[in-house]
Amino acid sequence: MALPSPLASGRDAEVFALDEHRVLRRYRYFCDTAPEAAAMEHAAAHGFPVPEVHRAEGSELEMERLYGPTMLDASLDGQITPEEASRVLAELHERLHALPPRPGGAGGRLLHMDLHPGNVVLTPKGPVVIDWTNARDGDPDLDLALTALLLALIGESGPPPLARLAAACLEPYAGHVKGDPTRLVDEVVALRADDPNLTEEEVALLPRAADLVRRARAARTRPEDGSTEVDAPPARG
Repeated sequence: MALPSPLASGRDAEVFALDEHRVLRRYRYFCDTAPEAAAMEHAAAHGFPVPEVHRAEGSELEMERLYGPTMLDASLDGQITPEEASRVLAELHERLHALPPRPGGAGGRLLHMDLHPGNVVLTPKGPVVIDWTNARDGDPDLDLALTALLLALIGESGPPPLARLAAACLEPYAGHVKGDPTRLVDEVVALRADDPNLTEEEVALLPRAADLVRRARAARTRPEDGSTEVDAPPARG
């Protein structure tokens, strides 16, 4: 099938518009998209906002076409603040981890494992989560730790506009989440260190990024009761 120029292109896949209602995500290498589709279908069946899956076959995934900017683009354009973006990420994680476990998931919850502002589309109906390539079942704190680590890592190594945004999101995100993004951060560091897409510089920065996650969480946590300072008023001079 002849395809038009891609709507989007990443390290692993390209996305093509098939018509006004459907897109095709095609991976650059052979893979089985059935697990990704199954994760999305489980989420959709329980009311979580994902694109509708029309077909999953080999390295191709045909899905509903979404309209609207990613939360990343909206944040960079000043349409939403880092505080608002962080709150949306935390709320999406909370909703996702509240879904019932999948059959055969060994009691773990469905995890996205790549939830960041670039993977949230702000549609007229609300935020929709895309790119479920890394979805798995497990401990929700692993999902939180990965998002926090990504924000910290991009804040340290990303291009200036993106780095400023990620750094500004880290502490609010650490305060908004219901779980603990620091508990499994070392496990996430080990997972990311094995990612072939990371540069040597990014791998070297992982321990510092983990430390930034711990500092962000500590800055938003009251030591006397362990609760988080989500909406603390600004200090007065």
